[in-house]
Amino acid sequence: MSQLQLRSPWPYPAVVAHRGGGAMAPENTLAGFRAGIAHGYRAAECDVKLSADNVCFLLHDDAVDRTSNGQGLAAELSMASLAQLDAGAWKGAAFAGEALPTFANVAAYCQAQGMLLNVEIKPCPGREEETGRLVAQEAARLWAGAAIPPLLSSFSDVALRAAQHAVPALPRAWLVEEVPANWQAMLQEMDCIALHCDHCTLTREQATAIKAAGYQLLCYTVNELARAREIIGWGVDSVCTDRLDLLPAAR
Repeated sequence: MSQLQLRSPWPYPAVVAHRGGGAMAPENTLAGFRAGIAHGYRAAECDVKLSADNVCFLLHDDAVDRTSNGQGLAAELSMASLAQLDAGAWKGAAFAGEALPTFANVAAYCQAQGMLLNVEIKPCPGREEETGRLVAQEAARLWAGAAIPPLLSSFSDVALRAAQHAVPALPRAWLVEEVPANWQAMLQEMDCIALHCDHCTLTREQATAIKAAGYQLLCYTVNELARAREIIGWGVDSVCTDRLDLLPAAR
């Protein structure tokens, strides 16, 4: 079990804003983070990947088509090209002109606002190792000296292991859809402090076992208050939500 885990309590609140501002604003943009702050949220999740020239920036998909006015694979676009895209107009005229932010942009905003961050390492296909390594190194640089560093998570064990090797001191969580039979062995191997899973697949028995083993537990994407209360009652430490308007920021 991680020495960081043994020394440090879970610093994140019970509710975390999904992709910056959930459904309140365009995902993975500074407008999203501003929406999270406006709703009283103290923590957010976002997706970070690499541009063609290895700049860490925020985007969920492999391609830019869904959440911008651009086309093509992110892995083939430079940060200069990505910065020219409109990543807000798809969500509404009020967000027109919103840019795809760099990881550095978001780090500066979150630290200025006292907002904690769960960084999902979201590599483009074939770039798992370098994305894990570079995102971890950039996180360490951007949060140098911070009291609470960002929590790194990923569905890719290759990316998460690369992050572990690059900056072992940063806290890590393994992302899964369903809790696998070998969850404890995997968490131990990657020296993770937490498991993140789809709330729809989690059982009370699994939650009890994960907590009994000394790990933290986060569930995504919980958009109903009753369900959030139910699984927090099982011992879930945090839930990630799109509905910042329905799930109050305070427990």
